[in-house]
Amino acid sequence: MAFKVGIGKSDFEEVRKTGDYYVDKTGLMYELVEELGNKVTLFTRPRRFGKTLMMSMIDNFFNIRKDSRDIFEGLDIMRHTDFCKEWMNSRPVIFVSLKEADGNDFNIAYDKLKNGIADLCKKVSDLSTNASTNIVDRQVFVRLMSNTATDAEIQGSLKTLMRMLNAAYGKKVILLIDEYDVPLAKASERNTEGNQFYSKMLDVIRGLMSSSLKDNEFLEFAVVTGCLRISKESIFTGTNNFASYSVLDKRFSEYFGFTEAEVEKMISEADRKDAASVIKEWYDGYVFGTSHVYCPWDVISYVSGLVFDKTARPKTFWKDSSHNGILRTFVGRTDFKIKGKFERLMNGGTITQTITDMLTYDSLHASEDNLWSVLLMTGYVTKAAPDDDDDTVELRIPNKEVATIFQDAVVSLFRDTIDNGKQKAMMEALWNGDETGAGKIISDILWKTISYNDYHEDYYHAFLAGVFTGLGYEVESNKEKGLGRPDILLLDDDNRRALVIEAKKSASRADMGSDCGKALEQIDARKYADALYGYTQVLCYGVAFFQKEALVRKG
Repeated sequence: MAFKVGIGKSDFEEVRKTGDYYVDKTGLMYELVEELGNKVTLFTRPRRFGKTLMMSMIDNFFNIRKDSRDIFEGLDIMRHTDFCKEWMNSRPVIFVSLKEADGNDFNIAYDKLKNGIADLCKKVSDLSTNASTNIVDRQVFVRLMSNTATDAEIQGSLKTLMRMLNAAYGKKVILLIDEYDVPLAKASERNTEGNQFYSKMLDVIRGLMSSSLKDNEFLEFAVVTGCLRISKESIFTGTNNFASYSVLDKRFSEYFGFTEAEVEKMISEADRKDAASVIKEWYDGYVFGTSHVYCPWDVISYVSGLVFDKTARPKTFWKDSSHNGILRTFVGRTDFKIKGKFERLMNGGTITQTITDMLTYDSLHASEDNLWSVLLMTGYVTKAAPDDDDDTVELRIPNKEVATIFQDAVVSLFRDTIDNGKQKAMMEALWNGDETGAGKIISDILWKTISYNDYHEDYYHAFLAGVFTGLGYEVESNKEKGLGRPDILLLDDDNRRALVIEAKKSASRADMGSDCGKALEQIDARKYADALYGYTQVLCYGVAFFQKEALVRKG
């Protein structure tokens, strides 16, 4: 069979039946049930690290309403014959995802949550006529399924379903809750003092969790997944035998994400072993517990492209579902002195922070440590070393993909915080030929923004282009003009004027003057300005950069 991988598939049965390549993670179930026996287990991992596929796998293995032997044939779990005999397709299972409970206000989000509960009931609609179940439960069930249940019935819905399944099958129920914290994350983003979105949603989710997980005689065991661990006191109050495993924990660390051996096996079977170094550079680098892992979504997405085209270039497939909201919050906090830390990270360095994996969404922004903790839990940074298991952790950016996201998001966000008046003053100096004033202002702006790529020349080009674009100018960068490509060409068509800028990175402060001269000589020799027909004013500048200093000379 030809090698193929399915992008975006989170249904275990579909992956197995369509013959998509599957990295075997079935050993988690044996370890979870046979070796630990937790009543409630919470796994927190960043988005796109296989949580939903893992939950679908657990559902297919244990669900008494399924016949799953064929799709597990040949996988690691099948070597545990006694375990499979006792547990496979032997228990009623409820598998519910809360990731769709999102909206611009509480009512919309709550309606989506109720729709999700109604859909869940429709999957087991035969319970509404099962004589073994309680008649009152059947009446509540019908209201849940028809979306007419009361708020109290919604909060108790999972326990009602569990009680009915227990009555129908005579066995305790396995409860799987995927993306449990999405409603709270979304509510927190849109919460204001007036609408109390977060507190209302917290009350709903707390009620849903408490009724189904706390002292529930119908519960065999529960598995819950999310990005963050909401503190037990906030949402899991009173839940007995509760265990949580985050990116900091050693146990289960290899089950979310691909290990290097797993990636090597995949690309070998795909006949793309020559891409190993690129995949490692772009998508490896995460340290969960003591395991080094790749982001599975990225690897699958890139390998899928490579199967079609051996020359496919890597991309930033991984994106945070909150649209970099946590980064925006960080950048906007003037009371945190974090610009230098971001610079060290983006230039390949590390920082040391106190980290916690017990948070509440309403307290995420309360301290700098909390915000760094969130960046760690959501995959923007990772531990620098696997043996770093104290509260004080050394952090780094995991790979080139995330570094690219930082460059696109963090640098532009810091640039957005710069005083617009200073940028306008810079432009006025350039249009007026004030090279000294322009150099001073550019240096001031550099000190307030983030530098990356170890002050590579490309960084300075991007910096200048970004400042000009932010002011609304039409900017061409490295476009063909004359006999070559000027670094920056800025066109002000309304006033029929243009700027031609050639930028140089200097090896020392002493070289800045001569480098400005070389830049101007290049503009002249390659006739960059000659191709600008019709412009009544064309100003040419050589700009030399040394770290966070700029020197400007006019030609």
